[in-house]
Amino acid sequence: KPDGSQIIIAAGLRVLVYDAADGAIIHPLKGHKDIVYCVAYAKDGLWSPEQKSVNKHKVSSKITCCGWTNDGQYLALGMMNGVVSIRNKNGEEKVKIERPGGSSSPIWSIAWNPSKDEHNDILAVADWGQKLSFYQLSGKQIGKDRTLTYDPCCISYFSKGEYIVMGGSDKQASLYTKDGVRLGTIGEQNAWVWTCRVKPDSNFVVLGCQDGTIACYQLIFSTVHGLYKDRYAYRDSMTDVIVQHLITEQKVRIKCRELVKKIAIYRNRLAIQLPEKILIYELYSDDSADMHYRIKEKISRKFECNLLVVCSQHIILCQEKRLQCLSFTSVREKEWVMESLIRYIKVIGGPPGREGLLVGLKNGAILKIFVDNPFPITLLKLSTSVRCLDMSASRNKLAVVDEHNTLLVYDINSKELLFQEPNANSVAWNTQCEDMLCFSGNGYLNIKASNFPVHQQKMQGFMVGYNGSKIFCLHAYSMSAVEVPQSAPMYQYLERKMFKEAYQIACLGVTDSDWRDLATEALEGLDFDTAKKAFIRIRDLRYLELINSIEERKKRGENDNELFLADVYAYQGKFHEAAKLYKRTGHESRALSMYTDLRMFDYAKVIKTIDKNAGARIFFFSISSLALSVCSFPSSLAHRLIDIARKLDKAEREPLAKCALHFKRLKHHGYASETYSKMGDLKALVHLHVETRHWEEAFSLVEKHPQFKNDVFVPYAQWLAENDRFEEAQKAFHKAGLQNEAVKVLEQLTHNAVVENRFNDAGYYYWMLSMQCLDIARESEEQKDEMLKKFERFQHLAELYHVYRSIQRYTDEPFSSHMPETLFNICRFLLNNLTKDIPPGISKVNTLYALAKQSRKLGAFKLARYCYEKLQELHIPSRFQECIELGSLTIRSKPFHDSESMMCYRCSTNNPLLNSLGSVCINCRQPFIYSASSYEVLPLVQFYLEEGIGDEEALSLIDLEVPDRDQKESQSLKLNDGFDDADEDPFTAKMSFEQGGSNFVPVKVSRSVLRSMSRRDVLIKRWPRPLKWEYFRSLLPDVSITMCPTCFKMFHSEDYELLVLQHNCCPYCRRPIDEPN
Repeated sequence: KPDGSQIIIAAGLRVLVYDAADGAIIHPLKGHKDIVYCVAYAKDGLWSPEQKSVNKHKVSSKITCCGWTNDGQYLALGMMNGVVSIRNKNGEEKVKIERPGGSSSPIWSIAWNPSKDEHNDILAVADWGQKLSFYQLSGKQIGKDRTLTYDPCCISYFSKGEYIVMGGSDKQASLYTKDGVRLGTIGEQNAWVWTCRVKPDSNFVVLGCQDGTIACYQLIFSTVHGLYKDRYAYRDSMTDVIVQHLITEQKVRIKCRELVKKIAIYRNRLAIQLPEKILIYELYSDDSADMHYRIKEKISRKFECNLLVVCSQHIILCQEKRLQCLSFTSVREKEWVMESLIRYIKVIGGPPGREGLLVGLKNGAILKIFVDNPFPITLLKLSTSVRCLDMSASRNKLAVVDEHNTLLVYDINSKELLFQEPNANSVAWNTQCEDMLCFSGNGYLNIKASNFPVHQQKMQGFMVGYNGSKIFCLHAYSMSAVEVPQSAPMYQYLERKMFKEAYQIACLGVTDSDWRDLATEALEGLDFDTAKKAFIRIRDLRYLELINSIEERKKRGENDNELFLADVYAYQGKFHEAAKLYKRTGHESRALSMYTDLRMFDYAKVIKTIDKNAGARIFFFSISSLALSVCSFPSSLAHRLIDIARKLDKAEREPLAKCALHFKRLKHHGYASETYSKMGDLKALVHLHVETRHWEEAFSLVEKHPQFKNDVFVPYAQWLAENDRFEEAQKAFHKAGLQNEAVKVLEQLTHNAVVENRFNDAGYYYWMLSMQCLDIARESEEQKDEMLKKFERFQHLAELYHVYRSIQRYTDEPFSSHMPETLFNICRFLLNNLTKDIPPGISKVNTLYALAKQSRKLGAFKLARYCYEKLQELHIPSRFQECIELGSLTIRSKPFHDSESMMCYRCSTNNPLLNSLGSVCINCRQPFIYSASSYEVLPLVQFYLEEGIGDEEALSLIDLEVPDRDQKESQSLKLNDGFDDADEDPFTAKMSFEQGGSNFVPVKVSRSVLRSMSRRDVLIKRWPRPLKWEYFRSLLPDVSITMCPTCFKMFHSEDYELLVLQHNCCPYCRRPIDEPN
């Protein structure tokens, strides 16, 4: 029964139900008229003994075996004719599996895998064709047939589906993996084994034989594993080896597909013993974290051994008293025969090919064997058998666990017993610390340092290794690395004032508070080297400064340890202990100075021996003496001085001024500032802030008292310029009203930007220069005309350098972020606006070259040919020479026309792509307005106000936004409107004119036209005085246009929003988006 409570037996015509606990019969079931060959218990209770009748189904052949699926929904029948029939609960056949042997290979055993980890139901089928096969519920075979050497009569899955138990004509029960790989014999009988069953959720197997014998076996799986430092290898599923890195928790599985009998691991070697061979693996690399193994050698021989050990170039086989050393090529190089059984063997390292082995015998002898030496070396001889051994890192100490579970630690050189501990079953020395070991036993982990008492903590399992702060513990079948803080042994060393040893323990792993305790104890113990390293570990700069000062004093010849300890106590706040030591060493003045700094004057008076100067310093703090004296104060007494300054009346200016003077000398800015504020001396306060570089306080003072503007901003600007912060310096000069200095700084910045090819910065600085000139023109009537001319020139240069940056990036850098249309527009704009005097840094060759390339891409072949012809007249750099010559030739194969032209939004005239007149219409001379990002022509027309109309009035008229009247439904006559057609836009009428010459005729509007305009269609550049406002009308209201409120550059709204999101400011004037207009 699945719960293990009953045994169901088919015997002749009956089915017998027994109690599994005591063997008592529960039900002798009748109802079959022929011999019953097989029984199977359904998991869902499909039928019970209480039922009076059962359903019967006719089949084509005799049924020899049967089995229910895990969910009880399907029943598999194995039959005499070699067919497996899979049926549902109603007896309907769903799948039919025909074995190759047919009726000559009757199927006497089938079993479903009970594992819940499998994705599909798996059926194991064994027939008398001596084959073992596996099938899915659908009838699809899994893998190939496994050949057997006998006729199988029974099959059963062991435990939870990991293994298979089979028996038959070979008179024995065998254990297989779930994939059909034979592992070994469970038990041998005197007759055929006809049936085998596994007790659910246990390791018991029951066999039934031809001669009536029933045998019960218990299967116990031994742990096959190996450990070296932080690598642990163990057997899994009997045929696989898993190597686990205990620190990184990485695992790698090595599939051997045979029974793994022994495992050994050492450094980069791994040895696996299989039934007929030994495989030697090695790591791919020397990396300590590498987990990739590959086969190095294969020894194809069968070996019988109790223990297996691997070294760099050898394997060691242990068989009772005999040790054999074999090379990886299976050559036996050495053999040692011991006087007693070998109980323990371990590799303790050494050069490759000359490793040392530690061997423990049953008679208590402990030997050291080198693989290249035929003679063992006896280390110790105990009176009891050896269970476990380990040697310390320096090979000076030996730890032994005997058969009485006693830990014995010996000095190898003197053979002296250092100490012993009870209740130990395993022991390991710390690989990183000579004097530390740990051992386990009775559910406790014990850590022992030197000869101190043992520190215990609870731990389940078996301790097998100790590396730094990690202890490797084997519990059941899993290995884990346990992090153990080393605080307890560290404090044991501290109690004995063994600071260097305590530091070594701390390096293995302790908390920050433990590090601080170690540092403090070492400092008080005057072990400055250890204290310094511990304070570095916790990054305590204050104590590190103290240690450095003591070390400097020691170099100068000071060697009074009590004086050093007094300084330590003073730093720790143990002032009275420090004062006693100062007094004992004859340094009363230091004690006096300490108490004075702490304002502990009562304790200072207790110091008997006080020099005259010190007494004067204590009693100097009187108001009268302060008013008359100008002597200097020590820095530590500044707090006393401020107390006196606070008590003085603000009318007593002379003593207050002296106090402030002392504070300035002592660099106590806060106290000096407080004193000047009390006096009301604002000028001195401003100079104080400027001298001490407290600019924020100085600026806040200037906001309240503008008369000190020059006193703050001029030195601030000079300080910024000295610290290479020129842009901020220019703004500071500007705020201070020193316009000429501000312009000079900007001119120098602009020149540097051009020389260094930073054209984007050059454009920005020219724009700032133009705005600076505008400020000067507004403030100085004499310089107004000159500054306005400079304003126009600098604005023009700013735009030229701004656009040339894109061309320079295109020609000099491998990639461009601009679309071809944008580069095309930028090049045309630049060439249309370049005069005969080309600004420094701007290359006409680069511009024409970029325009020729983009023109060709966009189909403007006529313009491309023009550019190539112009390039022939210029000096071309060698890097462009070949490309330009090739382009000049190939462009002649293209048609001599441009695919598009540029339309004027005022007169609708098509303009050539390059215009000798500049950026104006060839017909109406109307200037084009460009987008400052894509440099497309915007649908804007500039208009001017008629005489007598001011900016404020024009703005109010536009803001009226008189709605348009729908004239389609009725006709009406309007009088005095100034134009005839009521449907015509007044502004459009104003744009109409007869071009009578080469002069530009601007659009001038009256009040009535202004009233007809919509505010959303009008863009206004509100220039500050002395410039006039500029008005623009959008002729395509659906085209969204945005204007920067600072530099008044126009953009397509989508382009502007994208650029602002990218740069967090206007792309032209760099005005931050969160800055108010």
